Amino acid sequence: MALAVSGIIIYLLVDHWPHVLAALPYLGIIAMMLMHLFMHKGHGGHGGKAGPKDKGSSHSGQH
Repeated sequence: MALAVSGIIIYLLVDHWPHVLAALPYLGIIAMMLMHLFMHKGHGGHGGKAGPKDKGSSHSGQH
């Protein structure tokens, strides 16, 4: 399987180099979207609840 994948990658890089270069910006955007989708679990996502250490901070609105 790895040999087939490496063969496809070499074929694309050797014979279709201009197409690979043209696709790089789009692949970067897709990678960013996928990282955003799958890596938000680590900090609770957007608008997540504050943890126990954040309860006494000045951002809570209580003085």
